[in-house]
Amino acid sequence: MNRQLAAKKQRLTERARIVQSIRAFFISQDYLEVETPLRLPANAPELYIDAVVSGDWDLQTSPELAMKRLLAAGYEKIFQISHCWRDQERGGRHLPEFTMLEWYRAGCNYLALMDECESLLRHLIPTDSFKYLNHEIELSLPFERISVNEAFQRYCRTEAEEALAEDRFDELMAFEIEPQLGKQRPTILYDYPVELAALSRHKSSQPNLAERFELYIGGMELANAFSELTDPVEQRRRFVETEAARRKSGKRPRPMPETFLKELDQLPESGGIALGIDRLIMLMTNAKTIDEVIFFAPEDL
Repeated sequence: MNRQLAAKKQRLTERARIVQSIRAFFISQDYLEVETPLRLPANAPELYIDAVVSGDWDLQTSPELAMKRLLAAGYEKIFQISHCWRDQERGGRHLPEFTMLEWYRAGCNYLALMDECESLLRHLIPTDSFKYLNHEIELSLPFERISVNEAFQRYCRTEAEEALAEDRFDELMAFEIEPQLGKQRPTILYDYPVELAALSRHKSSQPNLAERFELYIGGMELANAFSELTDPVEQRRRFVETEAARRKSGKRPRPMPETFLKELDQLPESGGIALGIDRLIMLMTNAKTIDEVIFFAPEDL
């Protein structure tokens, strides 16, 4: 008997129940479950994310582009639980192949998704609190909401824009800010500098900010959300800039996702979010590492 695999049975049984509960939540909210291809001619270019090669194409790093094309075609509320691949990602909270929940809704923005995150978590954990490692996470109160700049001022005594200018943003986020987030109740970190907008739109009242947020619980990032950018010219500019930075750093050249860009002007005002299922299972089963909540780690195969 594989004792290591057998020891996971209770957590993996709970994992199956949680995934079923996630599906039940979205179906009760009139979302349509969709399936999109796992193998793509092009992913969205991202500086710090590398795709896994599959012949002349790549395995998806996220189902985001295909799901937005569905939104553009008139599918108004959609969700998907899907495997994703990111090369060279391995650690206590990272896997090269992992499970992602993504959902998209027409006619909403990132503020509505914040509320939906709260509703989903309370559906999955119908108690006032739960324990994760050394943290007692309170769920009876509204989630904490703090802007990126407020977080930098509170935990680093500096401005987010200053950290960007000094090329210290990621370092300070990883070592000074993230470990402090969501330790007592879930924390929503919102309004990123527009330089880190990715596929999100800028904030009309503050064009130097992007309508983007991340959800943290117990010092761990759980989800990343946007008010979706619908301007194909601006999105292409960002993609070209990111791809140029990738190539300058020596990464493998990849083509633009042209079909997505061609249909982007048909995308309605909408919001979208990606949530890591494996990390969610870690939180809900009080697991220290991601290996404890999956059937087989890469090293087991």
